[in-house]
Amino acid sequence: MKLKLVVVGKLKEKYLKQGIDEYKKRMTTMLPLEVIELSDEKIPDKASDKEKELVKNKEGQKILEKISPQDKLIVLAIKGKLMTSEELAEKMKDFEIYGAQNVVFLIGGSLGLSDDVYKRADLQISFGRFTLPHQLMRLVLVEQIYRAQMINRGSEYHK
Repeated sequence: MKLKLVVVGKLKEKYLKQGIDEYKKRMTTMLPLEVIELSDEKIPDKASDKEKELVKNKEGQKILEKISPQDKLIVLAIKGKLMTSEELAEKMKDFEIYGAQNVVFLIGGSLGLSDDVYKRADLQISFGRFTLPHQLMRLVLVEQIYRAQMINRGSEYHK
């Protein structure tokens, strides 16, 4: 099984890149993580609801092009399911046991995700009601992916 992280937008802050690279390095002996960055669509100043929907749909199309039909897709969504680290680890273990080739985690753009992407998702998860910058959320998610792998290995890391 392979793990992928699909994100909309480029990561700019050096300290966040360093943190993500550290966790990716730690995962090389387990299930390595591939990060796929997609360019975000330009949002017009004072965009109407229709224009915002168009942006989400364009980004959604790019996202869906990166996901194959057999991939298991986990999207971060404000209204998603709240999970513990152990529950995420269990879900990842289940995907592996039942033969998933890829588990894809997704962080959308600043406007959110298109309806088509939500419909395609196998699981929607939330990290709580806080609003976090998408770039910081990447680091938090990558750490949780690493933590889930450590839990599944029986490591003390997660305690």
